[in-house]
Formats: sequence, structure tokens, C-alpha cells
Amino acid sequence: MAAAVSVCMELEVEETGNFSIEPGAVHLPRDETNLCVRSFAELHEVDGLAFRISSEIPLAGGLGSSGAAIVAALVAADHMYELGLSKDELFARAARIEGHPDNVAASLYGGFVICTGGEVATIEPPSGLEAVVVIPEEPVSTAAARAALPPRVSLSDATFNIAHASLLSLGLARGDLALIARGLDDRIHQPRRESLYPKSMDLVGRAHELGALGATISGAGPTVLLWSYFDQTGALVEALKEQVGGWAEVQRLTFVAQGADVTEIA
Repeated sequence: MAAAVSVCMELEVEETGNFSIEPGAVHLPRDETNLCVRSFAELHEVDGLAFRISSEIPLAGGLGSSGAAIVAALVAADHMYELGLSKDELFARAARIEGHPDNVAASLYGGFVICTGGEVATIEPPSGLEAVVVIPEEPVSTAAARAALPPRVSLSDATFNIAHASLLSLGLARGDLALIARGLDDRIHQPRRESLYPKSMDLVGRAHELGALGATISGAGPTVLLWSYFDQTGALVEALKEQVGGWAEVQRLTFVAQGADVTEIA
């Protein structure tokens, strides 16, 4: 499962006759190993193209920056060279590059997505449901977060998570805030990763006290995603700013129904 939120990456590709890349961050590759360039090359050669990347998405924060980069590149290549690939075809390629389907599905289709193998089901964001993210300054590697998970989980934990994921899906489909709040609990990945980001998990545990419907770790973390109804979001943001001090940034976001889009610039 994943959701599209209002934090974006923009990729501009231009035929200049010379290969170049402006990665938008000093520590990102400026050659053909850049993820946007590698993904674009899956559909079309990159010689003679200039790539310019601008992103609001923090790296290694659990907000899907790699999935957004892959989708942006594939959509750009498909559009520029009129390849005529369907969204489902683009999704299959993006999921293969990413190694898992959830983030690329949200970036491509928008809204809330549920991925089952090679298929994607989408749910429109309920009216008034908003997100507040707390983005710690210190990142956590995805590899470390994955390594914290055991190869096996108990039947009781698996049953708990399936039940709560079902409640969350039903709540989103119905626009039922009470069901959404009940569906946000987890016993599989968040407790086992608590040592990697204890401050983040403290906020998850106190989400109701702070005025949220609930909270989850975004992706592999350490970003915290707090779920809120719009008329409570302002107070939630202020409460979080008092809590995090200087160790994290607080942003108010919306869940968005639209996925990747193309704007032509002459």
C-alpha cells in the first residue's frame, strides 16, 4: 500500500545534442548512473539529452524519492518519443527497476494504491483527509531498515496486520475517519525498527495525544506520517513544531488523486 502526497519531483529533458545532467543536489550522480538517467535509458538512449532535476522529496527519508525519479524518467521518455505505453506497461517497468511496486504505483497513478503482484487498485483520497510529515534531519538507510525485519513473523502478528490493513482500506474507500484511525496500527515493521528512529516512534505512539487520527512511519522511515482531518491539521502542525525542536522539519501535505503529469515547455 502507498499514497501520493503533495511533495513533488520535476524532471526536464531537452534534446541539446550533448549529454548533461543537473541533478538538483550536490551528492547525486552527474553521469549516466543517476537514477533518472538510468530509468530513461530503459526506453530510449540518453546521448544528446540534457536532464534537469528539481525535487522537494528528501532522500533516504521514506517518502519515495527513488520511485518518483523512476516514474518521472519513464513518463518523460514515453512522452518525448511517443512510445504509446499504457500506464500499466509503465508501472511494470517502474516496479522492476525499483524492486517493489508500492511507491512507483503511487507516483504513477496517484491516490491510495494497493498492489498485488503486477496489479494495482486505486482509491480516491477521502475529502478532508490530510497528512502532516515530520522529516528528521538524520536519515536512515533503507538497507538498515530492511535488515531489522525478521524472515518470519508470528501468525498473530500477521493476522493483526491483515485485519488492520483491511480496516484502513475500507475506511479510505468509505471516507470513514474512525475506520481509518483504527486501521493505522502495526505489529510487524514499526516495532522492530524502533531502535533506528526512537524519536519518530515516540511521535507515532503519541499521535492521538497530539491531535492526529493516528500516525505511521512513512516507507522505511524515519519520516513520520500523521493522518489528520483538515480542521484539526493547523493545531496538529503547531503541536508538532513544539515537539520536534531542531531535529526535524514539519510539513503540512495533502493526499493527491493525480499521479505523474507531463507539461510541455516549448
